[in-house]
Amino acid sequence: MRRNVVSVDVADLTPAQARERFRTGERVPTAGWCRGWTQANLIAVPARLRYDLLLFAHQNPRACPVLDVGEPGTSSTELFAGDLRTDLPGYRLYRDGRPVADLDEVVEEWREDLVPFLIGCSFTFERALLAAGVPVRHLELGTNVPMYVTNVPCTASGCLSGPLVVSMRPVPEELVKTAVDVSGRYPRVHGAPVHIGDPAVIGIDDLARPDFGDPVEVRAGEVPLFWACGVTPQAAIMASGVEYAIGHLPGHMAILDVRDEDYRVV
Repeated sequence: MRRNVVSVDVADLTPAQARERFRTGERVPTAGWCRGWTQANLIAVPARLRYDLLLFAHQNPRACPVLDVGEPGTSSTELFAGDLRTDLPGYRLYRDGRPVADLDEVVEEWREDLVPFLIGCSFTFERALLAAGVPVRHLELGTNVPMYVTNVPCTASGCLSGPLVVSMRPVPEELVKTAVDVSGRYPRVHGAPVHIGDPAVIGIDDLARPDFGDPVEVRAGEVPLFWACGVTPQAAIMASGVEYAIGHLPGHMAILDVRDEDYRVV
């Protein structure tokens, strides 16, 4: 198991510096790391399923915005100059749809037929939320963002189907419109919330018990906002019983060599 070490200067690191720290032993959620640099979800599937996953992403673009795709067996992509097998702070291995191991690196597990997909992440617009005066609770607390499996089905494609996963950020009621407008300017990294308010409407029974990540308090005068989450492909892997796949540990992202503002539209 890697050591859990967080430095106060992680926002100032370059992607290459962050990847080096992950490669040499640091295992932490990456919210707040590498200010201004885009983060992404990783899912790698056997080549025979790459078109199923591409179609699934096309049919469910809010949850699965594809930023980059590698060739079978490759461990880097155009937007990620590091090694996808070692340069994330945590991985999850799936067999027959079941998560069987959380790993520090996946060099031995990285098969020659695996095709890596990098999926947009809502961490990309968190600095813009802060700049607009919208608080981001998990950044304040230094914890992982809470993520929940909903009762909202994704559009099935090929052999893949499953539920939408969402991330949640509590926002003061008077800033809800600001949060919607700001995040809506980043449509390729989930865009505006998919749900605002009562979590029960989307099948979430208890905000204090996220399926992934850490719980955060929703305080008086705040409204929970829910964004589509790039962990959705991993939920589809589980629901569909995919024979083999590798994903990132939720919240432990790939840090890309591209800027957040590259995904902002006016």
